[in-house]
Amino acid sequence: MLEAIVKRSAGLDVHKAMVVATILFEKEDGELEDVTREFKTFPKDLADLANWLDDQKVESTVMETTGVYWKSVHQALEAKELKVHVVNARHIKQIPGRKTDIADSKWLASLARFGLLKGSFIPPQDLRNLRLLTRYRIKLKCNIASEVNRLHKILDDGGTRLGVVISDLQGVSGQAIISGLIKGEHIDKLVSYLKGTTKKKREEVKACLSGNGLSRCHKSLLKKISDHINYLQKECQNLEEEIFTAMQPYKDQWQVLQTIPGIDALTAAVIIAEIGVDMQRFGTSEQFCSWAGMCPGNNESAGKRKSGKTRKGPPVLRSTLCEVANSAVKTRSQFKGYYQGLVIRRGHKRAVFAAGHKVLRVVFYLLTTNKGYTDPKINYEELAVKRNAPRWVKALTKYGYMPEVKAS
Repeated sequence: MLEAIVKRSAGLDVHKAMVVATILFEKEDGELEDVTREFKTFPKDLADLANWLDDQKVESTVMETTGVYWKSVHQALEAKELKVHVVNARHIKQIPGRKTDIADSKWLASLARFGLLKGSFIPPQDLRNLRLLTRYRIKLKCNIASEVNRLHKILDDGGTRLGVVISDLQGVSGQAIISGLIKGEHIDKLVSYLKGTTKKKREEVKACLSGNGLSRCHKSLLKKISDHINYLQKECQNLEEEIFTAMQPYKDQWQVLQTIPGIDALTAAVIIAEIGVDMQRFGTSEQFCSWAGMCPGNNESAGKRKSGKTRKGPPVLRSTLCEVANSAVKTRSQFKGYYQGLVIRRGHKRAVFAAGHKVLRVVFYLLTTNKGYTDPKINYEELAVKRNAPRWVKALTKYGYMPEVKAS
């Protein structure tokens, strides 16, 4: 029989407009008693919830990660200095039958009473604010990419295949030509805007611009989209300045991460905002990578290994690590050899994901030791060849691609 380690526990079932709270406590005769109350999610009501839990001397409070609704509840309880655990809903949905809010909150309180739940990683308030900035900047970057795609479509709709000749319409030459098209300038003047390597494409640019069918509506949309892109880019620059200012308390760790190949100042800020700087809360590097969803899953039964699909991790962190890996594998570092040793048999996507896993392990080590990155210069491609060469030689000999070597 399980032994209760918490005498007074509370479970919160959080919704957008309502919180159902159940307190489970043990009386002197050993009998269990529960009290349930409902609170609205307005600031005053959340303050009343925190005061009620404090007055009832609750030792541990548990709630699920329900969208973004849990955040305001967590802040209200955190301000009251209550012990709060935000848990993954996947960990407590294994038993069916709890179909009401009251039953759900009571079940949470029961699990908390026996210490069967592990709280999720909740960064401190300053890093939560930094997350808002970094994630909003990512959204703005996505909006810019969407608007640039729309710019290509408007030009193609008007019969001007400028995107075929100049791939980067946001470059100096591309922006100048689009601005000239909006003003209705002559083709010779448009061609004069070509800079750098695009000067070699003068004839191609003339061919794609000659007889363009841009109507007044096309030009109007081009101007609106260009203005919107410029506005979004300025907003991104302002956000970057705010992010750099917010990173000053973590300046040492921020600079340490920038020593890793493929990580610049902004990427380092995004990583710190997502994982913090205290690695002890994650345990080992293996547990850390499992939490981030950057390693194969374990699913074994009756001695048979089933699907090793990776678990869901923080999406911003995972995508950022894959971007870092894509850059790191192009540098003269251990990541390049590691990628080349995997890409032949596993493909580009899986090899990049594996390289991202390796980057995350390096991040864990650097933040633990607070030392800069030094490349060990391990040739992973050579190690892969040594490991697989006997099997390759045997297969080539079997199918006649190599003469069989007889022992003397």
